[in-house]
Amino acid sequence: MIFKTRTHTCGELRETNIGESVVLNGWVDTRRDLGGVIFIELRDRYGITQIVFEPGFNEETHNAAKELRNEFVISVEGIVRKRPPETDNPSLATGHVDVMANKLSILNEAKTPPFPVKENIDTSEDIRLKYRYLDLRRPSLQKNLLMRHRMYQIVRKYFDKNNFVEVETPVLMKSTPEGARDYLVPSRLHKGKFYALPQSPQTYKQLLMVAGFDRYFQIVKCFRDEDLRADRQPEFTQIDVEMSFIDQENIFETVEGLMKILFKEIWNKELKLPITRLTFEEAMERYGSDKPDLRFDLPMVALNEVFHNTSFKVFKEQIENGGIITGLTAPGCGDYTRNQLDVLTDFVKKLGAGGLIWMRVKDNELEAPIAKFLTDAEKKNLTVKLDSKPGDLIFILSGPRLKALSIMGALRLEMAKRLELIKPDSDPQLLWVTDFPLFEWDEQTKRFYAMHHPFTSPRIEDIPLMDSDPRKVKARAYDLVLNGNEIAGGSIRIHNSDLQAKMFKVLGISEEEAEFKFGFLMNAFKYGAPPHGGIAFGFDRMTMIFTGENSIREVIAFPKTASAMSLMDDSPSAVDEAQLTELHIRIRK
Repeated sequence: MIFKTRTHTCGELRETNIGESVVLNGWVDTRRDLGGVIFIELRDRYGITQIVFEPGFNEETHNAAKELRNEFVISVEGIVRKRPPETDNPSLATGHVDVMANKLSILNEAKTPPFPVKENIDTSEDIRLKYRYLDLRRPSLQKNLLMRHRMYQIVRKYFDKNNFVEVETPVLMKSTPEGARDYLVPSRLHKGKFYALPQSPQTYKQLLMVAGFDRYFQIVKCFRDEDLRADRQPEFTQIDVEMSFIDQENIFETVEGLMKILFKEIWNKELKLPITRLTFEEAMERYGSDKPDLRFDLPMVALNEVFHNTSFKVFKEQIENGGIITGLTAPGCGDYTRNQLDVLTDFVKKLGAGGLIWMRVKDNELEAPIAKFLTDAEKKNLTVKLDSKPGDLIFILSGPRLKALSIMGALRLEMAKRLELIKPDSDPQLLWVTDFPLFEWDEQTKRFYAMHHPFTSPRIEDIPLMDSDPRKVKARAYDLVLNGNEIAGGSIRIHNSDLQAKMFKVLGISEEEAEFKFGFLMNAFKYGAPPHGGIAFGFDRMTMIFTGENSIREVIAFPKTASAMSLMDDSPSAVDEAQLTELHIRIRK
């Protein structure tokens, strides 16, 4: 086996190289034997070059090429020539030239792959993940990972230019389970004790602010032991950012600067700044989601005002109980059949709605099962409020505020799909969502949880409400949403130990538990913590959107399945009993 270092990649040769002697290395992508002349398309991550084996040019090399099969690894030496007109291939960057081979070395043979290394293959994802090293040879996945690499470099360059310091934080840390479950790592040296893999470097980046590193960032692996989720990974990548002596506006300015560069460098689009902002309440009321997709215009409208004097029992009870009546106009859908309406009713019922009220908008009336319960004034005000026109279809849901709004938000997305409102060439839409509730109440455990995390600062004016009415407290928190996907979330942090203790108290965390879990952080605050805040980007999801993919597994080199399995190397897997003994662990049967 003779191996020569390549002189060019398989995507490099052009007509300017005609007549040159070159060496190419790569994989056999396709092989065609046309009655004596053998054509090979040679592939590497840079592209494809056609290689020609002619017996009249070099008989020995031509005979050797008869052994070639797809995915063989080879080295070819030859002369670049202009392709004959009938074989010219303008769809390839190298398609105006080919290489006449005079030397061939088979560096490694290959078994027939379990699926073709081609685009648009009809192969199950499980098979692709089992043979991920073959899947990664496909140009689309290589393009995705190269895009990911490029985005890494843009991020690092941007933050470095803006005086941020990249600091690596520990991967083995203290377990502070708030939110998802921690992945635990047993300690061999300290019997019965465990490290945790970080769900986020949250406490460390706050400590870096206490330490005086006023601008920190890190592209970091995080870990969450979550239940099965279709598009989540147990290990994922964040762009982690923290800043001192700033307010929310400084965070927004920094993030918008990065997004403007990414839009230009990756999509060649000009991002108009500042980015649109909605409060949590506005987003929920208009779009039924705290991560609304604004690429289409299908707003929801609160209708309590329309029905404030109604005699219709369903609406009357919801208004009296503090609930909401929310409506949505589906343009041009007034001819939906009863069967289509039943399907949509089942759709919202599966999400927890008691039912779906629908109304067909006619020239001078509303056609609906409940029309007889409404006054003429209510009908008129309803169509005006919803901007409904003849031929449209009105949907109405009522119920507890957030539940009813969320269900209508899901119906809004469903109707957008049915009406094909999201066009392939739709401009991407960014949005800031602000002023989230600081706490959310869990009826099952009868306690408050932090909507973001327990280090999020309340609005200063809301601090007194933490004692009297925690439900009304707003957080100094914000999410960045791109095309209906949350790609980043952050907050201004609590930097005062007394306020942090008050936060823990509302969350039902005792002083002893707070000291055990977070004593190191609260103690640090007593030594002069600056005002600080930050944000974390879900880098996998952001890359997925920028590459136009629908799953984060398409932008991660070696992803796991939805059940957190790695099919390629069969992990997680059993370990030797001796290893368990060394770690002081015994498995219960």
